[in-house]
Amino acid sequence: MYRKIASELREKIQSGELPPGSLLPTQQELSERYGVARMTTRQAVAELINEGLVVSHQGRGVTVRDRQQMVYRPQDGWEAPTSPTMDRFTAAFTRHGRNPSMEIEIAVVKADPLVAERLGIELGSKVVARKRIISLDGEPFHINDTYYPYALVHDTEIMDPADIPGGSNYVLAERGYRERYAIDEFFVRMPTPDEIGRLRLSAGTPVAMHVVTGFTASEEPVRCDVFVLPGDRHVIMYERIHPIDDQGRPIGSTGRSHS
Repeated sequence: MYRKIASELREKIQSGELPPGSLLPTQQELSERYGVARMTTRQAVAELINEGLVVSHQGRGVTVRDRQQMVYRPQDGWEAPTSPTMDRFTAAFTRHGRNPSMEIEIAVVKADPLVAERLGIELGSKVVARKRIISLDGEPFHINDTYYPYALVHDTEIMDPADIPGGSNYVLAERGYRERYAIDEFFVRMPTPDEIGRLRLSAGTPVAMHVVTGFTASEEPVRCDVFVLPGDRHVIMYERIHPIDDQGRPIGSTGRSHS
């Protein structure tokens, strides 16, 4: 029965009958409406909380989650800066009337398996971690932690816990390590306890992890970016160009179809 109650409430939320910010009926009201014990309605509400659809507030009841999603565009990393004093993220969301902010922490740490593999170094090697929490309107929206080989950046402005308007890629380029291409990897999983704390995640919120490894023209890895994106706060948008010839066929195509 609790699944039936949860299903009907879920439909009302998804249809807009219960809009963002609205109060759910109390457990007592649901018990009377469906003729069930409060334990049953408590289970129904708990299921919606675990799905991230509603939020419980001490003394205020349960409300439908109000979330303005952020469009996350992986390709933005190489667009030209639009402001001489702000990074792309801050400049873009300031233009849209949002209040962006960033917490930056610098640490020298030992490379874990993920970072060591991407940077092609021994497990436990010394790396510089530039850890950032990106917030909009006072709410953490995603994590962006970047790892660099220690020898490349230990005496650069990357070690300064302040925003770099031009981006760290330009700092590396000035040192002769210009990034030529990058490999993107996406993983979808549940968050770690550390990520739950840093992002103030509600129960049942999955995350997407975007790992970017940057390489020079000589195939040398120079950075490993790890983005952690809460699933209820982001839309991931990629833009792709499809090269075609004068006849409108994809370049490289033989004109034959394959099954």
